[in-house]
Amino acid sequence: MFDEMIIHEGTVRNVTGPDGEVAGFSFESHIPYYRGLGLSMIETPEVTVDGEAVPEEDLRFTYNGVTRTFDELADVSDVRWELRTFATITVLRPGGLTPGEHEIHVNLRLRVSYLPFISENRFTRKVTVA
Repeated sequence: MFDEMIIHEGTVRNVTGPDGEVAGFSFESHIPYYRGLGLSMIETPEVTVDGEAVPEEDLRFTYNGVTRTFDELADVSDVRWELRTFATITVLRPGGLTPGEHEIHVNLRLRVSYLPFISENRFTRKVTVA
């Protein structure tokens, strides 16, 4: 339904760590569902960059200014990812994305209480890094 906003166009950018070095990259993401869900219902997404899978431990989720690992989201039952809001997904990757074209694929998975299966929402976006 909102798959094209899983990787919000124009938001992919390299990010720096506390030491000033490029520590990875991030992008804004919209919940791929027609209503908000509690953060505890968000599974760790599958992310690939140029065909290479990103390890789960290298992913972070930032919402309302708070950054967490996806494992930590399982315990967050008092915060909802609301419709029409964006979260930031960060991929820890020394050096970030090199200049040029890259293909980013995300399978963002949600546990919806009344569905007997995990909702899988996939999107691939080609981006150019200056």
